[in-house]
Amino acid sequence: MDENRALKVVDALRERGVNAHLAREGVYQIGIRVSLPDGREAVWDTDDTPGLEAQVMQDGMLVGYVPAIEGSEDFDLAQTVDAIARTDYDKPIARQRAAAPPPAAPLTPEGGVFRRFLGGFRER
Repeated sequence: MDENRALKVVDALRERGVNAHLAREGVYQIGIRVSLPDGREAVWDTDDTPGLEAQVMQDGMLVGYVPAIEGSEDFDLAQTVDAIARTDYDKPIARQRAAAPPPAAPLTPEGGVFRRFLGGFRER
């Protein structure tokens, strides 16, 4: 996933109250990390494939996954945010809920005042 797109998705998820962060998994491997309440993390789209999928990790071990979402290679920003927000991580093979849960209180954007400095002024 492109870094600027990932930042926009993270910001939109945080506005909905989803605890999302930018995931830097390697050189040019950028994705979205969603922290789950029970200590697990869902790492979305760090493998440069065109569709959305995720691995659910706990203490560095794979404990579940989200299979590739059909048609997600053509999703716009709003559809991507909705797909991540609607995911139900309760089972090892996660599934999409019919409707997204109601938005929670918004979280502050990552980086705060220093965001543009930390990102090297690349954000558009």
